[in-house]
Amino acid sequence: MQLIICADDFAQSPEIDMAIVRLIENNRLTATSCMVNSPHWTASAKLLTAEIRQKAHIGLHLDFTQFGYRYPHYLLTLLSLVRCLPRLAIQESIEHQLNQFEAELGAKPDYVDGHQHVHQLPQIREILLSVLKRRYDKHLPWIRIARPHMASGIKGWIIKMLGANALELEAKRLGFRSSNALLGVYNFSGSTQDYKKRLVDWALQAQQGVGTSVLMCHPAVKLQVDGSEISDPIYPARLNEFSVLNSESFNAIFNEVKIVREP
Repeated sequence: MQLIICADDFAQSPEIDMAIVRLIENNRLTATSCMVNSPHWTASAKLLTAEIRQKAHIGLHLDFTQFGYRYPHYLLTLLSLVRCLPRLAIQESIEHQLNQFEAELGAKPDYVDGHQHVHQLPQIREILLSVLKRRYDKHLPWIRIARPHMASGIKGWIIKMLGANALELEAKRLGFRSSNALLGVYNFSGSTQDYKKRLVDWALQAQQGVGTSVLMCHPAVKLQVDGSEISDPIYPARLNEFSVLNSESFNAIFNEVKIVREP
């Protein structure tokens, strides 16, 4: 019955970074997941000061669909399901992303999850856990399990069926700690009031859950310069999320939830 509030996509853009740092400073987030293949990563990492890292866990947002060595998501999923991904290339990309994380922050990630939940796909999950076990056996990062609540509908069901249970079982066998349920799944539509209602539902689901749930979020602030456009299909939803998470409503919504940094 604990809740980690985690912002995904750190380093994807300055708009996202600014929102996440501000929310951590304001004690609204307890974790953020970093996209280390992003061209912004070196600059973004400098925002993760010692004070920020005292307030929130900093994790690796394993990426195979947006930056660096990548596939279209549907193709990555298909190739993983038929176990036709190139094992060596996947391992080298995982090692590279861990190296990039360590190079800028001087430490291993506190936890690992995946952009579009790719960390739990067949092949990728086995290779990932093997690499993490070899590199960090004395102090393993925890693993985020993407098992959405049953109220998440068909999208949540698909995410779960792509490997949540298998990842949890293998992680547990190897001695990793992991979260239990994933909250925050929706179609990125609606207004700030819609998102506030969703947060109320997710807070209740966290209270009723077993173990540690993770509420993922995707906030951003408005930082457009010189009329440039933001090439992010969920940018309006990101603005709504930040507005609600940074509002006075936050404490009222989560007042009965034990918010933590780790499982």
